[in-house]
Amino acid sequence: MIVRREEDTRLAVEGGTPVREKLLPYGRQTIDEDDVAAVVEVLRSDWLTTGPKVGEFEEAFAQRVGAPHAVAFSSGTAALHGAIFAADVGPGDEVVTSPLTFCSTANTVLFQGGTPVFADISQDTMCLEPRLAERALTRHSRALLPVDYAGHAADLGAFRELADRRGLILIEDACHSLGASFEDGPVGSIADLTVFSFHPVKHITTGEGGMVTTGDPELARRMRMFRSHGIDSDPRQRQRTGRWHYEMTELGLNYRLPDLMCALGLSQLRKLGANIARRREIAAAYGERLADIPELRLPGVRPGVDPAWHLYAVRVDGIERETVFRALRAEGIGVNVHYVPVHLHPYYRRRFGYAGGEFPVAEAAYGSLISLPMFHGMTDDDVDDVVQAVRKVVKRYTGRAA
Repeated sequence: MIVRREEDTRLAVEGGTPVREKLLPYGRQTIDEDDVAAVVEVLRSDWLTTGPKVGEFEEAFAQRVGAPHAVAFSSGTAALHGAIFAADVGPGDEVVTSPLTFCSTANTVLFQGGTPVFADISQDTMCLEPRLAERALTRHSRALLPVDYAGHAADLGAFRELADRRGLILIEDACHSLGASFEDGPVGSIADLTVFSFHPVKHITTGEGGMVTTGDPELARRMRMFRSHGIDSDPRQRQRTGRWHYEMTELGLNYRLPDLMCALGLSQLRKLGANIARRREIAAAYGERLADIPELRLPGVRPGVDPAWHLYAVRVDGIERETVFRALRAEGIGVNVHYVPVHLHPYYRRRFGYAGGEFPVAEAAYGSLISLPMFHGMTDDDVDDVVQAVRKVVKRYTGRAA
């Protein structure tokens, strides 16, 4: 923490001394020497890609989340695309999902020729609301695609029941929620297909990377084929059997996650428990130390859910969000906004005719959201700086102690 003169209480954006000189990002990776050694070991091996570490990582990951099968991909977006492919989504099919998500959730439906259909979110968790999702279903609906916003599991019980009753595939976008649980079941073991991301700001990282878990061996087979150009065997299998012949049976892509990255993932996976525990400590500290500020609406947590806290997204009330955003950035706090609702992006406006106002809860949330820094490498001093900066900014714009 920076030592400041007591009399300088001006905001940094107004010429005062910032809480921090160096920006604290909203998220970042943590890499240690074990991680480096794991990657170096693969660099010195015979396989840099499509080798033994892929299967090792998949097996360890499946065991960690309680799923029979796990299939690795080159990114979270690629993993989403693989899940949509495995679910046999195609032209004329609709997939109901949340507008408050990163655009890849819906984009991957479009890649397969399907149509993403949005429904509004719940006020408390900002996850897809099951009642509204059901209203959005039509005879063309193929799948439900709830998003675990910020690391809080969607209402998986309600979505599981709805999917089973209507004969739909349940695909969970769990890119925010590795390590979370829902009613004592780990995320990754409940939906037909559960998608994870290993981007550097997530709970573990492979640089870029993703994974899909499933209990269905046929879905797993389809995803493995899809990630390798739609070819029915991989180079390692062919080398083992001494065969050269291969056949492309479906239209796929090169979405393979190399051994290098899988080695990093294996090393990182061993730290997942500690990483999640630290994120929960930070969330608890924020919840305790910011709860008395009426201008902030803190994240809600439903009974039976233990979030993984990818983000700590607060909603600002009574102060313009952009004003708070700029002021906190000037104080050295790297706040961010998650997300611009997908239907408000220019591409979706042009293609589907969205004008705004279609999903009022999601749009209102977007207008007030600010993500505070949340990553397991944060120190207690980092947390102190965030709290101090938030209170300093609120005090300035409300004219009272915060």
